[in-house]
Formats: sequence, C-alpha cells, structure tokens
Amino acid sequence: MPTHPLFDVSWIEEPAEAYLPSIGDIFVRFGVPTQDSGNVSYGVRVGDRRFFVKTAGDPVDPAPYLPHDERVALLRNAARLARRVAHPSLPTLEHVLESPCGPLLVYRWVDGDLLHSADVRRRFRDLPTAPILAALQAVYDVHARLVADGWIAVDFYDGSLIYDFAASQIHVVDVDHYQQGPFVNEMGRMFGSERFMAPEEFVRGSTIDERTTVYTLGRTARVLLGEAGHWRGSVASERVVDRATADDPADRFGSIDAFADAWLDSRF
Repeated sequence: MPTHPLFDVSWIEEPAEAYLPSIGDIFVRFGVPTQDSGNVSYGVRVGDRRFFVKTAGDPVDPAPYLPHDERVALLRNAARLARRVAHPSLPTLEHVLESPCGPLLVYRWVDGDLLHSADVRRRFRDLPTAPILAALQAVYDVHARLVADGWIAVDFYDGSLIYDFAASQIHVVDVDHYQQGPFVNEMGRMFGSERFMAPEEFVRGSTIDERTTVYTLGRTARVLLGEAGHWRGSVASERVVDRATADDPADRFGSIDAFADAWLDSRF
C-alpha cells in the first residue's frame, strides 16, 4: 500500500466505489438525486484529513442526461482550470487519479452548506450586510482571476456556492462547464439556472463572453442581497446591478474589472 493512497498513486485498477472504502472512511456520498449529471462524488477521510473526490460515475448507467465520455471530459476541464488558476475561494485540487471509469479529482475538503438550498439561502440572507458583501466580493475576485486567464462562467448559480457560516467563508465549486472564451453558443438553451443566465445563453449562435459573466455576477448579487423591492444594498449598488443585468450585452459593463470597480465604489 502506498504511503498515501490518494497522493502516491496515479492509477487504480478498480472503480472509485470499490477503491475509496478500502483506503479510508466515506462519510458522505453525492449521487442521485443530488447530482443529476451522473457524476458521483465522495467525502473521504484518510487518516486525519478529509477530501472531496469527484468522479464521472458509472459508465454504463443509462439514466444521466450526459453520456459518460462527456462527464469525463468535463472533469478533465475542471482539473485543467484548477491547475491554471488558484484562489482562496476555489477549492484546492490536490491530485488526479486515473481509473477504468475515468479520473478521480481529489480536492481538499471545504466545510459549509450549498446556498442552493432554500433554507440555507434564507439563513445567508438573514446575515448582517457586511458578511454578505464580503462573500460577494470573494466571488467577484474569483471570477476576475478566472477571466484574466480566459475562462467564461457557464452553469454558475447558487448551487455553485458553499458558505461556511462559522468561518464566514465562501467557496466557488463545480466549475466543470467553464470554457475558454469568447465562444459561440452552439446549444441554444445552455446549461444553468434560469435565475442566473443571460439572454444570450438561450440563443444559438450568440456570443458568450466576459459580458455574459458580468450578467451572471449581477444576478448573483440580486439573489443573495434581495430581489427587486427587497434590496438590502445601497441605491447606487442596485443601479450597478441593473446595468450588469441589462438584456443587451452592449449595455452592460464591458469587463469583470469594470463591474467590480463600480460595485466597490457603490458600496460606500
């Protein structure tokens, strides 16, 4: 047995479902119904450390809407992103193991709750304004770093955010669909939550670029700071969000940096 069975091997002969229980304690499993993509992920304790291990799931399962080879490709995309961009609010990718069923992405475990849950989101919204603004700023900083490396947000929504209430810390997770851009929408209705998606993400042939991510981040502020009529930010910050979420990309901020600067200025 290697010194560390997650770090000192590059290939395992068996599926993750069989290997992981043999080298540690699986304390949580994320599959159906929490992940409809077909991916299966695990919280694994090895020694005194915890890890999040993400896999492409069962290659022969006919139920997921994404074929297994596409799920594998997305995991490799996530690994490529993690190796290129580091940020305190992005979980750290520790290692990638290969298996007959595709890669196992081994991330450092992060504590917290997904903001996609209505109860968790309500608890987050009930926080004082300061920690909410700090969390939003971290999300914007992450995306500024990603855009600087050419990455455009795809399928980002509140299910991509884990918030640790004890530590007042947010993490952006599940960035598998992010793409190097700009690129052309070849799908029509793209992956994602309609609450966060820009109009061009529904139209085949549209350009998806940094202004699309500006829209998504504006919607993030709307969802987390309150919808229209219940806005907890300043009047100026709501104007910034209104511009960020304009239907016409030409009417939005032209870059994440421009949006982030206007947002920061509007808070004071």
